[in-house]
Amino acid sequence: MNINSWEMMIPLAFFAGTGVRVANELGAGNGKGARFATIVSVATSTAVGLVFWSLIIGFHDKIALIFSTSQVIQEAVNRLCILLSFSILLNSVQPVLSGVAVGSGWQALVAYVNIGTYYIIGIPCGLILGWIFEFGVQN
Repeated sequence: MNINSWEMMIPLAFFAGTGVRVANELGAGNGKGARFATIVSVATSTAVGLVFWSLIIGFHDKIALIFSTSQVIQEAVNRLCILLSFSILLNSVQPVLSGVAVGSGWQALVAYVNIGTYYIIGIPCGLILGWIFEFGVQN
């Protein structure tokens, strides 16, 4: 387990809850209820992401002490805390929106979007940033 996994459990719970709630509201013919459930879930999950973002930014120099006493690891974690904090903030919203899409009956679209963004956007960006611009993790 790591900090990102701990935080990710909350948006994944919102993924499941939002999917069920949106499906129930749409099944009952209540589009406004589904929209309201979406707004509340996204806002709450974003608030949770902001709390974890604030904690990581605030304790960036102490967060590695949870896992290791090594000075080298503490320095590396301190350098990567900005990336971790923004990654957590952005990843707190994505599962909720996927839950809305799944609850709306768009499972296939969600699967294609996830696969497409990983292979078409994620891997090329990683290759460009890592090898061309040399933005990899430094020792």
